[in-house]
Amino acid sequence: MEKNYNISKYKKRALILSYFTVGYNIFEGVVSIIAGILANSIALEGFGMDSFIESLSGSIMIWRFKKYGKISRDEEERVEKRAAKLIAISFFILAAYILYESIRKLYSREIPDPSIIGLIIVILSIIVMPVLFYLKYRTGVLIKSKSLIADSKETLACVLLSFAVLFGIGLNYLYGFWQADPIAGILIAGYLIKEGFYTLKE
Repeated sequence: MEKNYNISKYKKRALILSYFTVGYNIFEGVVSIIAGILANSIALEGFGMDSFIESLSGSIMIWRFKKYGKISRDEEERVEKRAAKLIAISFFILAAYILYESIRKLYSREIPDPSIIGLIIVILSIIVMPVLFYLKYRTGVLIKSKSLIADSKETLACVLLSFAVLFGIGLNYLYGFWQADPIAGILIAGYLIKEGFYTLKE
């Protein structure tokens, strides 16, 4: 009985974390994309797109965990597998966008400008997202949810992208090394592709 209570508690936590993920990332996405367009920063725009993709990922998790207790165990296992597959697809969508835009920026030599608003939202993400990643990953492990663990990896990608944006803007501002911005985007796209395939194989 105690074990079932704990599973129920952690699945409710997963649902709350998913709602927070969607709300925060919609806000972050809007601000980041506007700042990225103004600063001509693909990493910042990609950061905003990542926020929207993560909102999609969070929405999948809401769909997945709202069904808890309302369907049979067999059906829940099918929903879990379906959710994990959808999360994997979201990795590929985000990777394709970031990779395309990064290569385009390198080819056209579009130089990003510093953005105070962008820097503020990125720093806020560096504070918030690692905590959200840990809570989702830990909860996913406790309830043995591959989809939530995969979703937490999407949050980790947001953390990495936050550091990449900060790194890219900083190098451009201090040393004029504007290529750091799209190069960071390419590396993050590689990480996302790897995690997408890993999620599909699980």
